Amino acid sequence: MKRSIAKQMTVIFIGLIAIALLANLLINAFFLENYYVMKQEKTLVSVYTLVDKHITQAGADESYFTSDSDFVELCSSNNIALVVLNSNYEPVLGTDDANGGRDGSIVAMKTRLWGYTAGYDNEDITVLTKTSNYTIQKKEDRMMQMDYLEIWGTLTYGDYFLMRIPMEGIRTSARISSEFIMYISIFVILLSMIFIIWISRKITRPLMELTELSKRMSDLDFDAKYTSGGENEIGQLGMHFNKMSEALEETISQLKTANNELQKDIEKKAQVDEMRKEFLSNVSHELKTPLALIQGYSEGLKECINDDAESRDFYCDVIMDEAGKMNQMVQKLLTLNQLEFGNDQLEMDRFDIVQLIQGKIMSTHILAQQKETQIFYDGSDCQHVWGDEFKVEEVLTNYLSNALNHVEGERKIEIRTSVQGKKVRISVFNTGQPIPEADLEQIWVKFYKVDKARTREYGGSGVGLSIVKAIMDSMHQAYGVKNFDNGVEFWFELENANGEQLNDTERGNTKQAETEIPQSE
Repeated sequence: MKRSIAKQMTVIFIGLIAIALLANLLINAFFLENYYVMKQEKTLVSVYTLVDKHITQAGADESYFTSDSDFVELCSSNNIALVVLNSNYEPVLGTDDANGGRDGSIVAMKTRLWGYTAGYDNEDITVLTKTSNYTIQKKEDRMMQMDYLEIWGTLTYGDYFLMRIPMEGIRTSARISSEFIMYISIFVILLSMIFIIWISRKITRPLMELTELSKRMSDLDFDAKYTSGGENEIGQLGMHFNKMSEALEETISQLKTANNELQKDIEKKAQVDEMRKEFLSNVSHELKTPLALIQGYSEGLKECINDDAESRDFYCDVIMDEAGKMNQMVQKLLTLNQLEFGNDQLEMDRFDIVQLIQGKIMSTHILAQQKETQIFYDGSDCQHVWGDEFKVEEVLTNYLSNALNHVEGERKIEIRTSVQGKKVRISVFNTGQPIPEADLEQIWVKFYKVDKARTREYGGSGVGLSIVKAIMDSMHQAYGVKNFDNGVEFWFELENANGEQLNDTERGNTKQAETEIPQSE
């Protein structure tokens, strides 16, 4: 990459180090000598203090100035030459310097000290510090072709002193120091380049991995994961990338699922449109026959085809019967429409389902006698449940009506209640022909009829079981149908409001019922 972070970091850090080292070199070049001079000034003052302390009125302490004392160490390490004269300008103390022997140094410094005290030798002098006891100055010695840093003045007991350090040594030290720092700077820059290149690659390697990871994620490759690890910010970013990859994969999976669901909804809408067309066709078909009969018999009455009263009564009975069937079908369709669209409000109550069943058996007793059918109840004497009592009665009515219309063989109908944990199952069994397996899932569809010819005999519209389905779905309860060898059982479940399980008597009744009505395998 032309503008990679690694290159930018390398250039920036090396540039900063180079600027810092260059600034150090410039500071050394322009200020190091002055710094050395300042340090040597302090050294001269320190030596002056020691000399003043060890030269008394009785004279100099020869043992201190000749032994391995701190005075000798300071003078030796800093190349300091010293001369001390009494008030008669006679030598009291003197040391060697780097430019000659003891005698020559003492004579030259004695002459110079005499000139300073007399005020004659003031040329080529730069005064740096001046106090009541001493003066620190720079002196250019034309005879020796050298510059000196000097301190001269008067000791406590009236002796004169002069100390000097060659400036050439200071300049040489500053130059050597600058050269050393320059070499060190070059070495540091080279070493820094290697280190910065290494550290920048170490930093940018996980960034490059994250870049590749984001590229693969943009191509919807969610198997790519950040593997470099680390607990720093980049490591945390990598962990978040992995989480984002998982979240995106899950989200896209959900989107695909939603897309599939949408496709199913579109297909379902097409099916609904087809069902709507089929519904209109079924309604038209169901209404066509009674309307035709009503129209035909009405025209017969109007044209007075039969003048006797018995014929007119028959015509009127047919018209009223067909009109009643139409009205009943329309009422069922309205009820079904309200249930399917949620317009019919549920009223959940606690009621005795056994009492409801017994009342329904009594109300259909006459109709059962007409069909030569026996209706039995098998279950407990009292069983409370939760549900909409009016709608549960309608479910039971549809099941019982359906059983009466299809009962055959022994012509028995058995209504049973059984507790199954927190649920109460109510079943309506009738003897007769089982429903074909292919039709079991379709009987809940509007206008679906297993035997259309026979359904027409008793005036069925094919809507009753659709109403049962809508009611049970609205209460979120289970329902169904089961074939037996000798008949069919329709069932539905409600929530148990007794809060207890079956007792032994109820269990015995249930077993007896199962024995009397053998189930198909």
